[in-house]
Amino acid sequence: MIWLASTAALLPFLAAFAGMLSGPSLTRVLRGVPGGGPAAIACAPVAMSLVLSAIAAFAAWRDPGARTGVLTLVDTGSVPIRVGLQVDGLSAVVALMVCCVALAVQAYSVAYMRGDRRYSSYAAFISLFTSAMLLVVYAGDLLLLYVGWEVMGICSYFLIGHHWEDRANSRAAVKAFLVTRLGDAGFLVGVIVLGVGAGTFEISAVAAAAPDLPGPTVTAAALLLLAGVAGKSAQFPLHTWLPDAMAGPTPISALIHAATMVAAGVYVVARVYGVFAAAPAALAVLGVVAVVSMVGAACAALAQDDLKRVLAYSTISQLAVMAAGLAVGAESAAVFHLLTHGAFKALLFLAAGCVIVTAGSNMLADYGGLRRGMPITFWSMTAGLAALAGVPPFSGWFSKDSVIEAAQHSALHGGEPLVPSALASASPAVAWLVYLGLLATVVLTAAYAMRTWLMTFFGEQRGSYEVRDPSRIMTWTVAALAVPAAILGFFGLGAPELRPHLGASLAGVLLAAAGAGAAFLVWNRDPALDPARALGPARPVFARAFFVDELYAAAIVRPVVALAQYVVTFDRTRVDAAVVWTGRGSRRLAELLRVPQNGNPQAYLTGLLAGVAAIAAGVVIFL
Repeated sequence: MIWLASTAALLPFLAAFAGMLSGPSLTRVLRGVPGGGPAAIACAPVAMSLVLSAIAAFAAWRDPGARTGVLTLVDTGSVPIRVGLQVDGLSAVVALMVCCVALAVQAYSVAYMRGDRRYSSYAAFISLFTSAMLLVVYAGDLLLLYVGWEVMGICSYFLIGHHWEDRANSRAAVKAFLVTRLGDAGFLVGVIVLGVGAGTFEISAVAAAAPDLPGPTVTAAALLLLAGVAGKSAQFPLHTWLPDAMAGPTPISALIHAATMVAAGVYVVARVYGVFAAAPAALAVLGVVAVVSMVGAACAALAQDDLKRVLAYSTISQLAVMAAGLAVGAESAAVFHLLTHGAFKALLFLAAGCVIVTAGSNMLADYGGLRRGMPITFWSMTAGLAALAGVPPFSGWFSKDSVIEAAQHSALHGGEPLVPSALASASPAVAWLVYLGLLATVVLTAAYAMRTWLMTFFGEQRGSYEVRDPSRIMTWTVAALAVPAAILGFFGLGAPELRPHLGASLAGVLLAAAGAGAAFLVWNRDPALDPARALGPARPVFARAFFVDELYAAAIVRPVVALAQYVVTFDRTRVDAAVVWTGRGSRRLAELLRVPQNGNPQAYLTGLLAGVAAIAAGVVIFL
């Protein structure tokens, strides 16, 4: 099984290497392939990785248990580094999800990016992105995981800034890179603390040794890991890069939001959950951060005018739901929601791409009445929004219900986890906070999902474009993703902790109906107007996401810019002035010294005679 995992991760890397070096030349060789050579070397290796990942997942399902393989052992002189992979149920199923979404994105991009002269490098970076995420998923060593973690950050920079000639894109790419690097600095320190403390970087050994480590050590390590998780998974306060990343191509948004990058943070917490179970303070911080992120991002999504930004804030909120599940000990429910979210969020972004291509705009105000001319996109996006809002029996209802049930049980039973075998759970106070935050998020999610659905597909058309589904590749890719978004939840029925529970299910459905019903009633009064108008004075606050970006600009960006300007001024008026003054003084002194060396023999003879006369006079006078 290890060779399946290693080959699955290696194939996209080889595709990226081939695409970067020889993509344009293969275009001339493979003229019969749709999209040319770059499309072939982008899609085929990911398809093969999907097959290998599916075989590995099936083998892990038939015979549960972890399989490990070590390629080499690096002797560092202190803590050895085991370069190897680990395949178990968690890694196998997440890798399968990554490959499915990556293949959908690559296939969709063949049509979406048609005519782009940089398509070859674009597809190559997607392949490298996929390979890096698979390395994170299958890694058996924390340092090997960190390598994939950082490669994803580099790929996100290049893909978000693919159209770098647009200033907004390049700024968004730089912002994403810097903010995630800030969190990654803490993540790396946390990895080192764990490795040195446990005497190994092997993930399973670190998780097993965590309860025996000193309390301050494991707490500090867990909090440092959370810094990296907050950066990668766009959780408060390092969430601000994700909405701006929507400036990149829409398929990249689908890849980042559904299967890679942001999913990596939640996956890492689940992978090293034993460390967090040994650090209750870190679990409490995770729970509080999750509540702030899920409720705040849902409020922000409710007031956005840009379709992609609605989905971006939705991603922040849904990732926080997963983090909330981990905080209350519902590890299986959190991972289940990670999988269902990957399906319906990839669907939503790619469907949004179809809408944007047709309308030529990202703005909800430019849509309306699209269901008649875009039936495939309409029904597919309806399934995605229903899954997002938690409408039964779509996949998001099953997974979100599992998290809510776990939070409810933990809150009502003094912090006790729903599953007796769970490693840990948050304190009662945090459990109550998480539970109430989840209920509020259900209402808000249903409200902004309904608003998006109504403004996009109903009412009168508010643009002068031709309403029709785009190319077959794009629409049928979206239709294919609608299937797992609709039925994936049924696969969780085999686990008791993932089955719907009457209390939580009824509460979730009623709250979702309340949120969706409120949005519909406001819209129905005047379909030509935005339902977000009902927010009143709160709308600009929500639309600007509580002015967190402005706060960072005032507290960090402007002082740093002012300091930089002072340094430039000081350098110009003091340091440069001192250098210039020194140069001018040296030149003037040189001019004085060159006076007696003017090249005139008569002057030299006169000076010589004057010197002799002066010496003779001195001798006569003093002797």
